[in-house]
Amino acid sequence: MDASSILTLYLIFFFLELGFQQFLTVLNSAHVRKHSDAIPEQFAGIVTPESYKSHVSYTLVNSRFSIVTSLAGACVLLVVLLSGFLGYTDRWLGGYGFPPYIQGILYIFFISLIFRAAALPFSIYRQFSIEERFGFNTMTPKLFFLDVLKGLALSAVLGFILLCALFWFIDKTGELWWLYGFIFFTAFQLIISVLYPLIIAPLFNKFTPLEEGSLKEKLLDLAGKLQFKTSGIFIMDGSRRSRHSNAYFTGFGKAKRIVLFDTLLTSLSEDQIAAVLAHEIGHAKKRHIVKRLLISLPLTLLTLFIVHLLMQYEPLFQAFGFDGTSVHGIIIILSICASPFTFILSPLLTAWSRRHEYQADRFAVSAMNGSEHLKQALLGLGKENLTNLTPHRLYSFYHYSHPSLGERITAMERMERDLTGSSET
Repeated sequence: MDASSILTLYLIFFFLELGFQQFLTVLNSAHVRKHSDAIPEQFAGIVTPESYKSHVSYTLVNSRFSIVTSLAGACVLLVVLLSGFLGYTDRWLGGYGFPPYIQGILYIFFISLIFRAAALPFSIYRQFSIEERFGFNTMTPKLFFLDVLKGLALSAVLGFILLCALFWFIDKTGELWWLYGFIFFTAFQLIISVLYPLIIAPLFNKFTPLEEGSLKEKLLDLAGKLQFKTSGIFIMDGSRRSRHSNAYFTGFGKAKRIVLFDTLLTSLSEDQIAAVLAHEIGHAKKRHIVKRLLISLPLTLLTLFIVHLLMQYEPLFQAFGFDGTSVHGIIIILSICASPFTFILSPLLTAWSRRHEYQADRFAVSAMNGSEHLKQALLGLGKENLTNLTPHRLYSFYHYSHPSLGERITAMERMERDLTGSSET
């Protein structure tokens, strides 16, 4: 294919994805409006009329904002792409005579910074307008920009290491560089997974051990009963940034720890928190993180092999405004092409993730000898977080990594009936 055909093909897929995403958002918004007059029967008596109006309003405001941000992002990308900015920047940096490694790293950092800068005003508006309006924001402007600077610094450090390694493997290991690079990236990913809870996460949040008391005893007893080994239970100061609540476990081996948002402690009872923990332990017992890692590895290998195949394909570089081939050029090109050419695969990943959530729910229902505490926890979190209670099925099928709240409640009730029936027989 020549350069103009490649660019045309890209634009076709680009507008297909953009149009499909907007269609789903509009469809979901219309569905929410259609059901805005009456509380869904499943949540009657649980959600008040005033609260339900907030659920609907929060969903619609975020939907409109999503349309605006995606269209603005598309415009920025098209301007960068069609103006020849990618090639112009490459030639501009090349004029300074930097060593090849440094030029490549600076180019990737600069282009990435352009897109981050374009997205920053929308992040500010979302945090200090939308989240503020609905009572979720607790972040100060100082903390917001401090997070931005820390994120940039962390990306720069990790990106520098990975890019130096990639350039070195390409330069020194011949035609099989992509295989050696894959081995390195896999090891690097595992190291980061171990170091994340110990070094990286504390850069952004404060983690303190859960105080002695009935809650800690209950959670440790549950972990012991389920044979889940952990280095400790920690409280994260999520309330410094938002009133949204969550819980998770992170790390591997001896570095594995349970993390509870401090907002969770004030919104749920001890039994409900235990049920949430049982769900998270279910993910560990079902080895969901390991399975996701095992899926990501061949995708990483495939990506590196595609880089190997395309890094000398001059028409592709010409289509995106480059004068010649380069490693940093193909990295930027593939990052731009990734979403339009793979968005049709998204439902496969979200469906797989939802299956994992159902499995973790079933594990928790069994561990807690019933679904009541987990149901109440999810309902409480749903009310606190103003979850969309009536998502359109096509929208949730494509976007949701978790089943909708109504689907989870229905499934847990069915799980409990199944478990009760099996115990009676």
